Amino acid sequence: MTATVDVALGSRSYSIQIGPGLLNSAGALLETLARGVVPVVTDENVARLHLPALLSSLRMHKLDALPIVLPPGEQTKSFASLEGLCREMIRVGVERSGLVIAFGGGVIGDLAGLAAGLVKRGIGYAQIPTTLLSQVDSSVGGKTAIDLPEGKNLIGLFHQPRTVIADTDLLTSLPRRELLAGYAEVAKYGALGDLAFFCWLEGNAVRALNGDQIALERMIAHSCRMKAEIVARDETEAGERALLNLGHTFAHALEAATGYSGALLHGEAVAIGMVLAFQLSEQLGLSPADDTMRLIRHLKNVGLPTTIREISGFQPDPDSIFVHMKHDKKAAGQSLKFVLARGIGGAFVSADVPEASVRTLLAG
Repeated sequence: MTATVDVALGSRSYSIQIGPGLLNSAGALLETLARGVVPVVTDENVARLHLPALLSSLRMHKLDALPIVLPPGEQTKSFASLEGLCREMIRVGVERSGLVIAFGGGVIGDLAGLAAGLVKRGIGYAQIPTTLLSQVDSSVGGKTAIDLPEGKNLIGLFHQPRTVIADTDLLTSLPRRELLAGYAEVAKYGALGDLAFFCWLEGNAVRALNGDQIALERMIAHSCRMKAEIVARDETEAGERALLNLGHTFAHALEAATGYSGALLHGEAVAIGMVLAFQLSEQLGLSPADDTMRLIRHLKNVGLPTTIREISGFQPDPDSIFVHMKHDKKAAGQSLKFVLARGIGGAFVSADVPEASVRTLLAG
């Protein structure tokens, strides 16, 4: 069974297809969008597991698919990789009216989407996300970016995909740690604005993560639907879309402080960041302690970290983490914007958080 979620953006609207076995239908789903050479940007891990099946589907529908295989990992979201990818796309002759396929997790989606937005002043692209994190979050909404040493996602643009194809069968090949990291973004949707969904996750997330297809598809579709509705109302994050950054100001700083290494996956950082955001909200008298503990229990129950101390081999330096937070792209002047909460499902944006409160939290 396949679920369809629409992202309503006028003439740039697109659909998200969610379900098992969709990789074999990719050629049929993309043939009307593509012309000429179709670069398929992926990484070495995805290429080894899934690239032959995708190329077969594309070529069966007469698409001139050309794979561009990059190293895996967050380090690939760099200026050097961006330049190399742009030059390769130009070398192979991709047309401005053509299509680029981003086939991978959040790193590939962000990098390939940014390159597609820059080359020849903008080429269409399709997202075929291969991780839970990218299926529920990064492939939807048109955010593309690369990292700098000063912080994550500081160089980028908004460039909406033409379509998103989320094959849930691809998740079976994920390492357990990466699957759980992706789940942090699912829990985020309940924590920021849907208490009923959070309650459903408390009873069904473990089943979904253990392979129950009905629960898994419902979980992904609901997450995509929530994001699609927010993006349709606030495409460029002028207001409401900032709620999707719950936990991310802390998370991005932790990722930068750990050098974007394997010690901390993005979703793990988001899990820790959400807990810190709720603890900060509690400290400021905005959110009940019971909701903080409820969030912590749920994240621990599925196997996610909830404290900075759980980052392997990392000696936290609160001052260093805070400096990275000041480089966050959501900072305004000398102020930091935080997504805080008035309990589970009640997130809001605040630019009026005392620096001392944040430092106290990081030091604890």
